Amino acid sequence: MRIKGKNIISSSGFTLLELILVMVIISTVLSMAAPSLRGFFASRKTDDAAFQIIALTKLARSQAITEGRIYRLNMDVDESTYWLTARDEGVFSQLNKEFGRIFLLPEGTSAELEKENEEIDEQYIEFYPQGRTETSTIRLTDRRGDIFEIACLSPTEQFRMVETGEM
Repeated sequence: MRIKGKNIISSSGFTLLELILVMVIISTVLSMAAPSLRGFFASRKTDDAAFQIIALTKLARSQAITEGRIYRLNMDVDESTYWLTARDEGVFSQLNKEFGRIFLLPEGTSAELEKENEEIDEQYIEFYPQGRTETSTIRLTDRRGDIFEIACLSPTEQFRMVETGEM
């Protein structure tokens, strides 16, 4: 800006020192909040895995009805994995589709399968062509101890997320 031959310098802005001070304050606040955010993201991963299991149960149920054959949601609680299989000629085999792959639970998440009529160490849930399934509960526990329960409360219902007190 120029006024009658004189230069006037406008000083609207921040100095380098002020910017560095603000960055130090922001870094300090973020470093204090970071440990609690880690647990949040771990819980979100377990929550996502729970909804993925629900999606697989819906797929298994609808495919069992459509194709007229038994489907299984298999769980290996020791390896923290789960996958779908279907019965062909009396033998259960893995599906040759995207949903037939082996899914892995998030790191630090443990699974437990509880069935109403539990047989000896059965680690699967069956879905029948008539639309029925085995009454069971899948319990996922993340590293913070948060529990996510997925349950089918009767043979004709679909699996869904339940509150712990609802059982």
